[in-house]
Amino acid sequence: MKRSALLTGVVLLAAATAFAGPLKTYQVTGPVLEVKNDLIVVQKGNEKWEVARDKDSKVTGDLKVGSKVTVMYTMKAASIDVKADAKAEKKKK
Repeated sequence: MKRSALLTGVVLLAAATAFAGPLKTYQVTGPVLEVKNDLIVVQKGNEKWEVARDKDSKVTGDLKVGSKVTVMYTMKAASIDVKADAKAEKKKK
């Protein structure tokens, strides 16, 4: 019984992940202003783009300050804080 419940949970999780699909990929191109083990800063027009990186970030070529790069990234929520609806708060009072 426990085994079938676990199997059902795994199947549902896999199906939910497949349904969500892959994250949309974005890119930013420009000269590198700063490189750290966990961060790269790229100049795009008048803006500085700080993009986090980790051990899984693939780098091809010699990454250094001044190099022109194209960074491919996805947007992934680190946390979500739901705020109370202002209208609902007024109705409670």
